[in-house]
Amino acid sequence: MALADLRDRIPNANAAELELVAQYGALPEDTRRERAFAAFAETGLPHRRMEAWKWTDFKAKLPAIDAPEGGARADPFETIDGPVIRFGPGGMEKSEKLPEGLNLFVKDEAQAFGAAEDMPLGAVTAALAGGRQGPAALMIEVTEPVETPLRLVFAADRASLNFSRITVLVRPGARLHIIESHLGGAGFASHLTDLAVQEGGALSRTLYQSAGTDAAQAITADVHVEGKARFEQVSLAFGAGVSRLETRLTHQGREAEVRLDAAYLAGEGRHVDITTHVRHGAESCITRQLTKGAVSAGGRGVFQGKFHVPRIVGQYTDADMQHHALLLENGAEVDAKPELEIYADDVECAHGNTCGALDDDQLFYLRQRGLPEAEARAVLTEAFIAEALEAVPDDLRETLRGEAAEWLARG
Repeated sequence: MALADLRDRIPNANAAELELVAQYGALPEDTRRERAFAAFAETGLPHRRMEAWKWTDFKAKLPAIDAPEGGARADPFETIDGPVIRFGPGGMEKSEKLPEGLNLFVKDEAQAFGAAEDMPLGAVTAALAGGRQGPAALMIEVTEPVETPLRLVFAADRASLNFSRITVLVRPGARLHIIESHLGGAGFASHLTDLAVQEGGALSRTLYQSAGTDAAQAITADVHVEGKARFEQVSLAFGAGVSRLETRLTHQGREAEVRLDAAYLAGEGRHVDITTHVRHGAESCITRQLTKGAVSAGGRGVFQGKFHVPRIVGQYTDADMQHHALLLENGAEVDAKPELEIYADDVECAHGNTCGALDDDQLFYLRQRGLPEAEARAVLTEAFIAEALEAVPDDLRETLRGEAAEWLARG
């Protein structure tokens, strides 16, 4: 498709969108790239007139794409032992030695993305990943239980654009723990991960996100879980000028189990969006989801969660979704939209949602025992979000809680 046609297809294209078209034009022609970018061009950068993006307007927040003032954040997991794959300004770097059962395949040609129409930032990432930034896709195959965690580090160096795509395939009976650090450093960074867990496999994903107030960041995952497989995801997000962590998951086999937990802390000038969509496409599947957040003045938190349970294949679903947020100061904002779309008649599904302030009685109790007010508020806030981090191993949990405590100490 001609570049002029793509430019014309994007409604009221701004400077950022025109730069994305130019980036696409600089890459080799490929029908899979074309399909993905054409799907993105139908809407352009997501904006508030799109129902699923009404609180996270990338188009308004990203009128043009410029390199941020600051570089990437420090990686809190730097001391964790294990193989590392880094995506940075020089492309992709990986540890020389990988554990048994972990196979990597570098793909220089673009890969198809079936969910392009539903995930516009995933579509543009599938179209633009590659070139000088690294491979078009990195495929990770797990063929047996891997005891050592695999670290994935995404950090740019004052780049304008940064795109990467990873595919993870967990074979039957195999197991892997992935630790992801999304550290910013680019004006617009977008990362796409395709995850497939086959029969009886297990995949856990610990995700850390932080970027500057002059950055836009999208972390998109498309997950498929087969019968009796297990998928766990725990995220800690500090946001950016605008950021979105989106997970779209499909149960594809009976008796699969999924856990999706997240904590977010949004300070002044930072926007954090946690969006999930879970389709129970098989009987007797279990989903547990807990999201907790705290927002201070000038920050914004967004939670959107949806469980879709079809009429026949979704029977005997057991699912629970909870979102709870603290507004720490006047001027903080939280938008939440939990949804259950249920057509089956033999299910157990529930959701809960609360937004409020710290408990005055608990605050008074701590102050009576000698804690200054700021420290007492920090203790209560850290304890509040800690429940959403319980599923990760002890050493990682302490690291994440330490990051949260540092954020709270800064006020």
